[in-house]
Amino acid sequence: MVSFNRKPFLQVPVRESVDFLGIKEEDTSDYKFKRLSRVSQLKVKILYEFVVNNKYIPEAHRKPTKKQAEFLVRLDREVFFGGAAGGGKSDALLMAALMFVEYPQYKAILFRKTFTDLALPDALMDRARAWLSDTDAKWEDKRKSWVFPSGATLTFAYMKTDGDRYRYQSAQFHFIGFDELTQFNQIVYDYLFSRLRKAANDPIPLRVRSASNPGNIGHDWVKDKFIGTKKFIKSLLTDNPYLNIDDYKRSLAALDPVTRKQLEEGDWDVSFQGNMFKRHWFPIVQASPASYKRKVRFWDLAATEKIEGKNEPDYCTGTLLARDGDKAIVLDVVHVRLAPTETEATIAAVAKADGLSTRIVIEQEGGAAAKLLVDIYKRTILKGYRVEASKPTANKVVRAKLVSAAAGRGEVSVVEAAWNNSWFSELIGFPDGIHDDQVDSLSGAYNTLFAAGNVSSKGLPQAAPVPKVGWT
Repeated sequence: MVSFNRKPFLQVPVRESVDFLGIKEEDTSDYKFKRLSRVSQLKVKILYEFVVNNKYIPEAHRKPTKKQAEFLVRLDREVFFGGAAGGGKSDALLMAALMFVEYPQYKAILFRKTFTDLALPDALMDRARAWLSDTDAKWEDKRKSWVFPSGATLTFAYMKTDGDRYRYQSAQFHFIGFDELTQFNQIVYDYLFSRLRKAANDPIPLRVRSASNPGNIGHDWVKDKFIGTKKFIKSLLTDNPYLNIDDYKRSLAALDPVTRKQLEEGDWDVSFQGNMFKRHWFPIVQASPASYKRKVRFWDLAATEKIEGKNEPDYCTGTLLARDGDKAIVLDVVHVRLAPTETEATIAAVAKADGLSTRIVIEQEGGAAAKLLVDIYKRTILKGYRVEASKPTANKVVRAKLVSAAAGRGEVSVVEAAWNNSWFSELIGFPDGIHDDQVDSLSGAYNTLFAAGNVSSKGLPQAAPVPKVGWT
C-alpha cells in the first residue's frame, strides 16, 4: 500500500467522483458500500494525486476514460487490460508506468516483444518521447531510459526470445508492464513477475500491468489466467471517446473474420471456433529439434500483385515443414503478394536459405500455363535444386484433413515466429475465411512428407473431443 505522507491529497469526496470511477451513486447509501467506501475513497485519491496532478502525463490524458481509470487505481498486484484494439490500452499502460516517478527509488520497465515493436511510430517509446520531451525528464539512449529529477527511471526493453529473461536475473522493479502480452510465453511473464522487489520500508506498491488484444502465441495462457477474473478489464472500441470508430471499423473490414472479431470486438473465444483447426492443438517451440531432418518447402503460387482498391488477391505462400517419425514441425512460412519478378527472386532466395537438402514442391493447377510455370522454375529460377510439381487431386478441405487430424493428436508443432498470428488466424478461419493459401501450403507440405504408405494409421479425427495440448 502506498504511504501518502509525501504531500497532502486534494480534498476530493467520494460522492463527487463516484461516476468517474464507475461507482453507482445509489450504492453510496448501501451498508455494504459504506464498508468499502474507504477503499473507494483511496482509489479516488490515487487517481487525482498520481494521474490528474501528474505533470509528466499530458493534460489531454489526465482525465482518463472509465476503463483507464479502473486500470490505474486497481490495488491488485497484477491487472490485465485486454480486448478490442483502439480502446486506449497503450496510453493507460504508459500512464500507469509514470504514476510514481516523483519517488526517488521508483524503477519501472515496459516490455514489447521486439525493439522494432518499441520504436515504431506511435509505439511506446515514441509515445513516451512525445509526452516527456518538454519536461525536466532526461532521455538516456544507451539505457533506453527516462531519468526523472527525483532519480526515478522508466526503462523500455524487449524480450525477443524466452531466454532473454535471464538478462534480468539480478534486477528489481516496482513496476513491470507488458504491451501486447499475448506475444509472450507465460514462462517470461512468470519470471519477470519474480523481479518485483523492494525494501521493507518502501511505500511504493509493486505492480505488473499488461495490455493486449486477443490472438497471437500467448492467447491461451493469457485467457486462462485473466479472462473472467477480477484482474481483467475488458477493452471495447466504445471505451475510447477519441477514436473514430466508423473509420477504424472500415480499416478492419479487409481482415479475416477471426482477426477482425478479435480486434473489433475483443473476442477471446473466437480463436477456438475453427471448423478444422484449433489453436491449442499446436505446441509452440523455440527451435526445431535436430532429429527433424526430412524437410520440404511447399509453394502455393496462386497469387497476383495487389492493386490498391481493385482487388484482394491470394498470397504466394511457401511452408517449410520438417518430419521426425509421426511428428512434424512448421519451421517457416513465407507469405507475400508481389509482382511476378519479385516473387521469383523471393522464391530463389528462400531456396538458397533452405539449402540443397530441402525438397521443393510447387502446386501445379490445371492447364498448360500452370505446367509451363513449374517448368520455368525447374529449368531456370530453381536450377540445381530438388524441385517437383504437385497436382491437386481433391478440393482444399479434403487435402487439409490429414494435417488437421495430426494436429488434433498433438503431432504438429510450430516454431515461434512473427508470422504465427496471421498463420493461426487463417487456419482457425478455414474454410470460411477470406484466404486459404497458408492452409493449402501447409496441407501440401504435410501430404508430401506423409505420403501414402507413410501416413500415420491413426486416421482422421474421431467424434470424441481431442485433448488440449498446452503451449511449451
